Amino acid sequence: MRSWGPCTCSFPGRGASARGARPGRAGPGRGIPWPGESELGMSQPAAPASDPLCDLGQVTSPPGPQESEGGDLMYSYEYFVQSPQKLSFYSWYGSSKLYHFRVPSDTVLLRWLLQAFKGPGSECTDVEITVHFRYGAPPVINPLGTKFPDNTTVRPSFSINLIHNNTVINVSSPAPGDWFIAAHLPRSPQKIEVKGVTTPCTYIFQPDMLVLRLTDVTILQPDTPLSRTLSGSQLRHLKVYIPKYTSDLQLELRSCVSNGTQICPVRLIVGPNTLPQSFQKVISCTDQHEPCRLHLPAPPWDTWLQVTAEGRAEPNVSVTFDAVASLAACRPGSLGPLVVSSISLNQSLNASAASLSMGRSPWHLGKRMGVGSRPFSPVEDFRNASALSGFCLLSYPVIREELDVVSVRFWPLSGSGIIVWSSLPTLFPINLNTGMDSGSTFIVSLKLNTTLGSNSISVVGCLSATSPVLSLNTSQNCTTAFFEGYPLYLSDSSREVMLSVPYPETGNWYLSLQLICPTHVSECQQLRADVEASMSLTPCFNDCGSYGQCRLLRRHGYLYASCTCKAGWQGWSCTDDTKAQTVVQQNVATLLLTLSNLMFLLPVTVAIYRHYVVEASVYAYTMFFSTFYHACDQPGVAVLCIMDYDTLQYCDFLGSVVSIWVTILCMARVKIFVKYVLFVLGTLIIAMSLQLDRRGIWNMMGPCLCALVIMISMWVYRCIHRHHCYPTSWRRWAFYLLPGISLAFVAIAIYTFMGTNDNYFYTHSIWHVLMASSVAFLLPPRDKNTEPWAWSQKLTCRYQLCKNTQEELYAVT
Repeated sequence: MRSWGPCTCSFPGRGASARGARPGRAGPGRGIPWPGESELGMSQPAAPASDPLCDLGQVTSPPGPQESEGGDLMYSYEYFVQSPQKLSFYSWYGSSKLYHFRVPSDTVLLRWLLQAFKGPGSECTDVEITVHFRYGAPPVINPLGTKFPDNTTVRPSFSINLIHNNTVINVSSPAPGDWFIAAHLPRSPQKIEVKGVTTPCTYIFQPDMLVLRLTDVTILQPDTPLSRTLSGSQLRHLKVYIPKYTSDLQLELRSCVSNGTQICPVRLIVGPNTLPQSFQKVISCTDQHEPCRLHLPAPPWDTWLQVTAEGRAEPNVSVTFDAVASLAACRPGSLGPLVVSSISLNQSLNASAASLSMGRSPWHLGKRMGVGSRPFSPVEDFRNASALSGFCLLSYPVIREELDVVSVRFWPLSGSGIIVWSSLPTLFPINLNTGMDSGSTFIVSLKLNTTLGSNSISVVGCLSATSPVLSLNTSQNCTTAFFEGYPLYLSDSSREVMLSVPYPETGNWYLSLQLICPTHVSECQQLRADVEASMSLTPCFNDCGSYGQCRLLRRHGYLYASCTCKAGWQGWSCTDDTKAQTVVQQNVATLLLTLSNLMFLLPVTVAIYRHYVVEASVYAYTMFFSTFYHACDQPGVAVLCIMDYDTLQYCDFLGSVVSIWVTILCMARVKIFVKYVLFVLGTLIIAMSLQLDRRGIWNMMGPCLCALVIMISMWVYRCIHRHHCYPTSWRRWAFYLLPGISLAFVAIAIYTFMGTNDNYFYTHSIWHVLMASSVAFLLPPRDKNTEPWAWSQKLTCRYQLCKNTQEELYAVT
């Protein structure tokens, strides 16, 4: 990704200082909006200016001056360009083209310029291009309308459709970090295209990103009033830092005065804008009797929160107010020091248990050291020592174990047994902030083992990003201030639950668990439950099952995984069997494609009978490798590979083309020496061309045309030399050549124009039968002086008597 910037905006007549620029929710300002802007923070398709950089400077040119207590507002812009990519028709996720951008912090306006165009050629029609957007991770898309696996939660992506034009998308106050765009064409056609027969249409897509950011944003300190003045519909941008373990945030406007009255025409916009779903909080402070206050439970931890104050007064009417941010922190309790001290104590008491095995996982490690054998004891010690009721959460340290590429396992340091209480939530912090975790699937599995005190209790969980939910026992709502989490539920009737989240957002995730007591239990504080938790990142859910293959994809340095399905199976993880082939259908398809090659026994027999032993060996080679290539190429369970798939495919293609080559040269009836030289030379050239491009149509048509030129030249020469049509017999034309040529043309037509993914098993089997029959008809008759099966005599007799048909002349003296 190429970028230019940051550069300070230079507006006409104002130098480098951008005064009065009012970035709104949908565009840079209400005075001069961006094309197609809407109040939702996103624009509809519109034609951009010819020069996006100049257009950015002109569009954001402020309509009037704006004074700031801290000085003039300074804007800067950055322009990011990614190389264009050729789009493909959609068949699986790898068909879509992924673009990865990174939005800098303090960005007030994000603009995407989407450019779509088609390649040269008037025969190419306009095709609709679908573009998906998502913050934090690649978009999870489903253009084919297939099913997702059970226990998989998918949030729909924001998408637009465009047809080969330029489109602008505006997003105000975007969340800083990773943004992804995925683009693709409509569903892939079922027809099998032969490479080189037609010129494919090319559709190109390129997104550019322009960001407008503030170089200096005022920081709102907690519990410290910050005075600000707005004139008319001006904007003030603030930001407040939310430390870790913050339970609540309250924003309040105090002492709000407008022209000497207690009216407060101000609107607060809190939080970033994300796609596909935005949880921005908006409050209008218009009621003079109610305090202008916004309460946010579970705000995002360890991050800067954007706050925008927008004036709602009439022009030339000023509003003065004091902005105050109040944070409520909770006291966390952690089992980390107790677990570590327990491990150290066991190490000192038992030296043999302290000798660690390099191949052991943390689960086994904890059990060897006595941590997992008594899952209740650390919590009991913690409760007896530190009064568990004085904390707002109980945090379990989590070990991150890197297994492979985009494959991670998370282990609670205390072992597999987790204690869940009713008085406070049990928290697991999960780090998915490496930048490479969003391209895999996050899987959480919970199992309720035992409950102490009652058998009718339940455990409620919530998996959320940026901050945890700390009030599961009362609200049972899995939603934080700016994120909708994924709920989990365990009970006596449902003791196991699993959640799969494809492409989780980049950031810190939290799993909160809390016990819910029934109403008739009096001593709820004494109840607890033992829950076994398993968390992992895997490239593909269940490794795409039996009818799928997990493939690792790459876009520049970013890696992500997806499933490609076979045998009619569909879906994100190849679990949709709506159009799946049965085992009987798979066996029938395998038998058709393999047994149809037995038709090559006919040309092998004819060639041997007519003393064409070299040609017969080529046909036998083709029959053998075509049979086992198609046995290995099957998508289902009926698969047999006697060697590497690529080797089988190459040998099959080589044998097919060489069979056509030797057949046509045999029909040319050139001299034996010349024929064998052409056999060897043509085979070497064909082998080279197939190595360069195995599926190109000219790898087959080229040798065929060359052989046809040689054959036609020899036939024309004989016609001229003998003053008679060659071949001379009409029976040869009527019963051999014309049927053979007809079969060959029908086979080529079926192979080129009638093959689809659904009828491939039948059409390709017909291709085998027709081509083998065509070769048997086209082989020329044997030489007049050669007996049938004459080649077999050379295998049993060491000497050969040569008959001299020339007359000898004797001189008599």
